[in-house]
Amino acid sequence: MQLSEYEIQDFKIIKIIGDLDASSSIHLDEAFKIILQQKTTAILIDCTLLQYIASAGLGVFISYIDVFEEQNVYFALFGMNEKVKNVFQLLGLEKLLIITNTLEEAQANKL
Repeated sequence: MQLSEYEIQDFKIIKIIGDLDASSSIHLDEAFKIILQQKTTAILIDCTLLQYIASAGLGVFISYIDVFEEQNVYFALFGMNEKVKNVFQLLGLEKLLIITNTLEEAQANKL
């Protein structure tokens, strides 16, 4: 897995490339810690190139739900393929996380 970070307007975007599994989820956790130290107010996760997500990867997202809420950080994921989206839906995570099809939808959801 690779992470690529970029910004558009007030949104910090993390693009996940490849598989998010037990060994690579550590890198996503570190990226979240760094971004939160920067007092970021909006984080979007670009999942367009995310091929697979393991329970450890899901665990990273779940572990930050309360943190983002407490720090008033808008958080959304976008661009998931059907296989990855099904994993989130099977676990009911679409009820806890904002999941959109496009970057534009993720940005508009904040407004």
